[in-house]
Amino acid sequence: MKKTVLTFGLISGAVLSVMMTITVAFAEKIGFDRSVLIGYTTMVLAFLLVFFGIRSYRDTIGQGRISFVRALSIGLLIMAIACICYVVTWEIVYFNFMPDFIDKYTTHATLDLRNSGKPPAQIEQEIQEMNRMMTLYKNNFLVNIAFTLVEPLPVGLIMTLISALILRRGRKDLQDGQDEVKGNPVNQVNPV
Repeated sequence: MKKTVLTFGLISGAVLSVMMTITVAFAEKIGFDRSVLIGYTTMVLAFLLVFFGIRSYRDTIGQGRISFVRALSIGLLIMAIACICYVVTWEIVYFNFMPDFIDKYTTHATLDLRNSGKPPAQIEQEIQEMNRMMTLYKNNFLVNIAFTLVEPLPVGLIMTLISALILRRGRKDLQDGQDEVKGNPVNQVNPV
């Protein structure tokens, strides 16, 4: 199990990390809104490796069987490794190469708010809240990590849950599939 989890988790983490780095580097050129769309699309694609990791475990180690709980636990481990890779990469990129990224993003978000057509009092309140959160983000390493982890986590959890539901297969499911392959319908009695 360790090898499967590490292999698929690290590959998924590498995809997340590389695409996030590229997207962030060009965020101003492609637009912050588009970069968010690209980022979440990349996350869905990277977390497809959770599906393939669970399937690999089921087909090799599980001999064609895997319970929902086991599939979910394997998927969560793969997802956790990928998310850790994502967070570590962002911390390196942010603190070493792009310390002004949050300022640029805040400026963009403030402009969007001012153009949103909301009442001025609400806009100012939202800007103050955003500035407070960004100050926390810049000055507290743990808040920075938590905010970064929250980006891929929901996508990873949904992909893991769906993968575990699709791939679960018990003894009965496996036997039913074998009977149908042999040409014996499962609900039909064979004459003796």
